[in-house]
Amino acid sequence: MAVNKMEKMTIIAAAEKEEEILQAIQGLQAIEMKDFFHSNVDSTYIEKHFASTMLQSDGYQKKRYQTMLTEIQDALIFIERFSESSSKRTSIKRKILTLQSLEQGFDEERISRYLKEVAALKSSLLDLEATKKERLEKEKWLSRWQYLDVIPQNNSLESVELLLGSINSANQPNFLTDLKKITSIYVEEIYHSEHHVYYSLVYLNSQATKVTEVINEYSFNEFVYPYDMLPKEAYQQNKEELAMLVKEERDIKRKLSSYRDHIEELYLAEEMTYAYIHREEAKKHLLNTSYFFIMQGWIPVEEKPDLQDLLPNDEVYITFDQPSDTEIQTDIPVKLKNNSVVAPFEMLTEMYSLPKYDEIDPTPIMTPFYMVFFGMMVADIGYGLLMFLGALLVLKLMILPRGMKRFADFFLILSFPTIIWGFIYGSFFGGALPKVLFGIQLPFPILSTTEDVNTILILSVIFGFIQLLTGLMVNGIELTKRKRYLDSISESFAWQGLLVGILIVVIGMLVFNNDGLVTAGIIVSVISALSIVIVPIIQTKSKVKGLAKGLYGLYGLTSYIGDLVSYTRLMALGISGGSIAAAFNMLVAFMPPVARFTVGIVLIIALHALNLFLSLLSAYVHGARLQYVEFFGKFYTGGGRAFKPLKTEEKYMNIEKTKSKRIVEE
Repeated sequence: MAVNKMEKMTIIAAAEKEEEILQAIQGLQAIEMKDFFHSNVDSTYIEKHFASTMLQSDGYQKKRYQTMLTEIQDALIFIERFSESSSKRTSIKRKILTLQSLEQGFDEERISRYLKEVAALKSSLLDLEATKKERLEKEKWLSRWQYLDVIPQNNSLESVELLLGSINSANQPNFLTDLKKITSIYVEEIYHSEHHVYYSLVYLNSQATKVTEVINEYSFNEFVYPYDMLPKEAYQQNKEELAMLVKEERDIKRKLSSYRDHIEELYLAEEMTYAYIHREEAKKHLLNTSYFFIMQGWIPVEEKPDLQDLLPNDEVYITFDQPSDTEIQTDIPVKLKNNSVVAPFEMLTEMYSLPKYDEIDPTPIMTPFYMVFFGMMVADIGYGLLMFLGALLVLKLMILPRGMKRFADFFLILSFPTIIWGFIYGSFFGGALPKVLFGIQLPFPILSTTEDVNTILILSVIFGFIQLLTGLMVNGIELTKRKRYLDSISESFAWQGLLVGILIVVIGMLVFNNDGLVTAGIIVSVISALSIVIVPIIQTKSKVKGLAKGLYGLYGLTSYIGDLVSYTRLMALGISGGSIAAAFNMLVAFMPPVARFTVGIVLIIALHALNLFLSLLSAYVHGARLQYVEFFGKFYTGGGRAFKPLKTEEKYMNIEKTKSKRIVEE
């Protein structure tokens, strides 16, 4: 259980085999492509003898697939949003496929035809919506003039003018008063809205100057009627045109709905297009000539047999090399390797930082501590059973994305320590377990959260003490492996001795009242403290600086006290979660019987759901904090680069890893 051992793979094959080999590698999902021109391989021979045949990628295929991807995504959004049955959205059910089966089901010609047809419908619908918008605007202002019973353009009287327009309704009284002062003018109110009044004015040409003065004074907004029919007729005609547009829109959406039968095919096409894009990106790392290509990549050692079985030996030259010291320090990626119980906890390590390639993987060491701490902070049988059933049902009934599956596995495993600590505290949804069941005396609670608070507090600190000693032990072993023997003493073993010596003194004084134990503890502590001070003196040329460094290092004992205090949160969160759950139960219990078995049931479910969420969140965050700050700081550096193999996007499906399947018939 550690960091996966990697080797550098080099493949040389005929140019026409490039696509097949890349497909096989993508299906294997176990090789990270390495840029050939940035490797430590001497390529001068190739550049010298094959310079005239070397090819440069123009990126055309990648751009083509990116364009297709955009078109597919636009088509899917358009179908889902605008098809007539948009209320019944179709979601693709996640499934497991191999890359080969996905690629075999991808018909680019048919997908391109779908995309063109959907694009044409989209263009028609957008044009129709623009026209519909214009007609609605036209209907809006025609509705204001539909009661005008003349056609302004047909006014045949040379001595009379017809003026249409509107004013602010606040100016209406004064406007009408001033118009009455003009002789021989006819004023008709056509429409009255909340803020404006619409008029038609008929007056003699000789009165035009006076009318102009009035309309200018009241900001009369003149309206030019553009149609050669009555407004009522124009209004009716516009409504008919709108009805036709609505019908056309319905027809387009009905045609669009027929593409729902192909929507899964489009989703699969999107997935396949992502795969093509990733494959095209990988080609940038190859050395290509007219006759052959060279590929390099990092591969986990245990994946080598599968790769060798996939590639025909008589057509492909393949070698594996151990990484150099320089590559280990600067280039090699990190992939963790753990069993099924520990693997879900890798996400905690990844959130902090992956280990370097030559560094220990802290996940297996951290996992048992995290499980105990998490269970101690949630500590409820009912909550643990809900976690178990919820995670189990999700895992059994659904095909989850890999990241979500790991998260579900994580909480499935954590449900067990939660249930165990629930029995220890005797808590079931905040209620106490019975003392006697079927005449049998039960031992629960083993620790009471009300009567044994001090015991739980001491237990929390003991767990923290054990974890700190474990971290120091791992650090000492790692330093010893690197032959840094003095550092292993001053940075690890001496600190273990100092902490254990202090523990012996405390036990001898407070528990056993034994002077011999106290003396032994003092001796161990003094020897350890002297080691912490003396080692820097030995390592440093300036003895004064070494002494100062050693004394400053010894001052770090205060940080260990702070670390141990941090572990008291195990007690605090465990007791607080249980107390809140018990308070919720008490709140509902105080309700009258009628309310208790109606509203009370809904209320207790909601309150416990909230408490469960907060308890899980707190345990997750604080459990991780104890690992990152108190534990990892004792031995772990991190800084590794994640292994990123050539694979697919897996947006809508899980791609099953290809195993032992030849890609070329021999």
